[in-house]
Amino acid sequence: MTDLPVDQVRTLLAVVDEGTFDAAAAALHITPSAVSQRIKTLEQHTGRVLLMRTKPVRPTESGQVVVRFARRLAALERDARAELGIAAGSGAARLPIAVNADSLATWFLPALTRVPQDPPICFDLFHEDEAHTATLLREGQVMAAVTSSAEPVAGCLVRPLGRVRYLPVAAPAFAGRLLARGPLAAQLPEAPVIVFDRRDALQDRFVRDLTEGAHGAAALRHHVPTSEGFRDAIAGGLGWGLVPEPQATPLLRSGVLAQLAPDRRLDVPLYWQQWKLDVPPLALVARTVADAAATSLYQP
Repeated sequence: MTDLPVDQVRTLLAVVDEGTFDAAAAALHITPSAVSQRIKTLEQHTGRVLLMRTKPVRPTESGQVVVRFARRLAALERDARAELGIAAGSGAARLPIAVNADSLATWFLPALTRVPQDPPICFDLFHEDEAHTATLLREGQVMAAVTSSAEPVAGCLVRPLGRVRYLPVAAPAFAGRLLARGPLAAQLPEAPVIVFDRRDALQDRFVRDLTEGAHGAAALRHHVPTSEGFRDAIAGGLGWGLVPEPQATPLLRSGVLAQLAPDRRLDVPLYWQQWKLDVPPLALVARTVADAAATSLYQP
């Protein structure tokens, strides 16, 4: 292999971003058979299988390498065009960013509204748990991520943003019944719990801390995969859970929620990771996000 044909590399990126060969064909204004042929030729050229033909399509480990190259190439091309004053389509730089649901529901979207839009920037947000957003960086699907991992992904820079504070809460009636039965450490491991999804380990982590490692959260758990729905499920009495302090505070004040342990909380550190790439829109977003985090999150 001596080089990577640019049209084939761009086609691979379009397939990964659009999810299917047909959607990539529409985005590139070519036929699906042309997309398929380009991908096949690129795989022959590299001697690697680059895509898993699932729905949506996902890159293999080798494909992730090519996708990361394709994103860097596209970003550098946009930057060069801007410096040369050459129009490039819509003129908007596309920034794919992975962010967790709780950040989206509290401080992150207000931060993005502070980013100047001259020249315009198109935000392509990927919704993922903070413990797994780094995976999307590693796969090349995003250029930056809000993550709980301090360990930089290969080829990335990492900077601390601050700590998001979670409070253990429940509906007042639920909390009253639970605490009337005995000490919280004895009751919480058996109490119905709300979790975000099957990878959400925050509630288990809190119970292990409370019980000195003896127990996790109960097996009776409701999966509610939106930040607002998670909060509402707790307020409705389905179970207890950990809610970010900015969301919990007004509901605690109004009596909609009650704290299960006013002297306990769970702090999760967040980090900003981004590719080592000198692209002005990415640098601008990074600075704006860091400034917003400095006033929105707890600092060390």
